[in-house]
Amino acid sequence: MRWASICACAATLIATGAMAQQEKPPMLVTISLGTATPGGGFPLYGGAYAEVMNRADPTLSIVPRATKGSFENIPLLEAGQLDIALVAGEPAYEAFQGIGRPPTRLKIISALYSNPGMFVVRADSPYRTIRDLVGKPVAFGARGSGLPVLARYVLDGLGLKQEGDFEAVYLDRAGDGPAMVLDGRVAALWGAGLGWPGFKAMADTPSGARFIVPSAEEIAQIRARHSFLKPMQVAPYSYSRQDVAIDSVGSWSYLLARETLPDDIAYRLAKTLHGAEAQFGARLTQAKESTAANTVASAPDQSLIHPGALKYFREIGLVK
Repeated sequence: MRWASICACAATLIATGAMAQQEKPPMLVTISLGTATPGGGFPLYGGAYAEVMNRADPTLSIVPRATKGSFENIPLLEAGQLDIALVAGEPAYEAFQGIGRPPTRLKIISALYSNPGMFVVRADSPYRTIRDLVGKPVAFGARGSGLPVLARYVLDGLGLKQEGDFEAVYLDRAGDGPAMVLDGRVAALWGAGLGWPGFKAMADTPSGARFIVPSAEEIAQIRARHSFLKPMQVAPYSYSRQDVAIDSVGSWSYLLARETLPDDIAYRLAKTLHGAEAQFGARLTQAKESTAANTVASAPDQSLIHPGALKYFREIGLVK
């Protein structure tokens, strides 16, 4: 009887220890997140993303880091100096395709938001079409960001050269653009995306703003040359006094990860974001598009999605 009691106690202790080991919460993981220069869309998004994710999963500590933008984020990820980073659609496209460089081995964690490209001018300016801006000084965004690349593809589709047909201006800080339009240093500012800070700053001025996009015929012309650019629409009242929908072209931006990011971390990032989609969308307008469904739908190929994130998407039935 005594021996049986000892064995039973030992078995209970072993089982309890095993259960405690199984129920041990994941260790705190610190993850570096590359964004871009102050005043642009990526720092705004990155700050909100880190805030929402860290609250949703206290075992994650996502730390945003200011960079020069997409074209610095890609090599920093490849060198292992960042864990994850925000990358605009066009630089991501060129990196995946190996345009001007070897194909990257970085992987997609999630889609950020769609980026319909637009010019913005003062509402009292005489400019109404893209060709009205030819020969004028135009701020195309920070040189290290993806915005100038999107503009280059759009203009090339129209037979125009960014640095030949326009007085191209590149910014040290993305947030400097609106002031340059308002004081006349440039005629227009190029930008993209919903809730983009530069567009909001212009639209919220007392004088208001006007958006300039390709016409329907020009959109068809652009897509005939660059089919990876997709038709996109800015819904009415996305910006102050914008009472009609605006049609343009653009692509999706992504949260990319270094190739060596462990599968379990990528899985946790995908799962946590999916569980916090409503909170993230309420926190930031453009984050309403940061969904698991949009990640799967917008990825150029499923093989470009991180295996850990892909595992989660299979679990919830988005991927077979």
